[in-house]
Amino acid sequence: MKGPLFYSKILLFGEYGIIKNSKGLSIPYNFYNGALKSAENLDEKAAASNKSLLKLATYLKENQKPDLVVFNTEKLFDDIDKGMYFDSSIPQGYGVGSSGALVAAIYDKYAENKITVLENLTRDKLLKLKLIFAHVESFFHGNSSGLDPLNSYLSLPILIHSKDNVETAGIPSQKQHKNKGAVFLLDSGIVGETAPMVNIFMEKMKQDGFRNMLKNKFVKHTDACVEDFLSGNVTSLFSNIKQLSHTVLDHFKPMIPSQFHALWKQGIETNEYYLKLCGSGGGGYILGFTENFEKAQKSLKDYQLEVVYHF
Repeated sequence: MKGPLFYSKILLFGEYGIIKNSKGLSIPYNFYNGALKSAENLDEKAAASNKSLLKLATYLKENQKPDLVVFNTEKLFDDIDKGMYFDSSIPQGYGVGSSGALVAAIYDKYAENKITVLENLTRDKLLKLKLIFAHVESFFHGNSSGLDPLNSYLSLPILIHSKDNVETAGIPSQKQHKNKGAVFLLDSGIVGETAPMVNIFMEKMKQDGFRNMLKNKFVKHTDACVEDFLSGNVTSLFSNIKQLSHTVLDHFKPMIPSQFHALWKQGIETNEYYLKLCGSGGGGYILGFTENFEKAQKSLKDYQLEVVYHF
């Protein structure tokens, strides 16, 4: 048995801001993927996944929301008993949606009366999917927007207008010329955990100054970045990304591993690249934007970079 593939995702813009109704833009990242599989003899990694699936199945059985979604938990438990696991190349704790792909796979296989990708995806259907996915993914993070699984399930870019307004989006086609701009992932070499980072954010939200900064700087620049990216306005985009990168360095320091503070600052000062959080931060990947990838590569020669989008 092997289920369909579900891909990783990258939230280009909107980390933390979407909790407070900023815009966001999330794109599928097909470099990593996962699928449900079954085997009689499980290796260590598969056995750990099988065990985790059992906990998830128990959670779904004990936290049923029949008005929202009904899962065939009997079949799910039966398949887990027969050696089902999630075979995934998506790195965990890297901000690219490892739990999201798993949630999408579980919904696809075990939800009754599921909304399919082939339907006319109205705003109401997208919101319902997002709510279902948030419910399931909260098993992993305690608090989930449901966006990662939505992206993985649909394998389409998702534009977030606000908490209650999401739509699938078309993004400008990539231009692959030499020496041109790129969005890239920088591997921090550290595994990050979502829950502690979100807790730090929620604690900070109790401060008036932080809340004002979030609204007047962070959300403002995030919204502008989304609009610039979708309209292909690269000059304005880089001006706003620079501001966003600066705001994150000033106000989200705990989410940036300390050994990257200087590198972050160097990008802002030289304008060779700008760094931002990929997901909740604390490790995993750091997202980079540059108008000249060759230059950025030289500045960041000690790090492993992966291009995810060409300007």
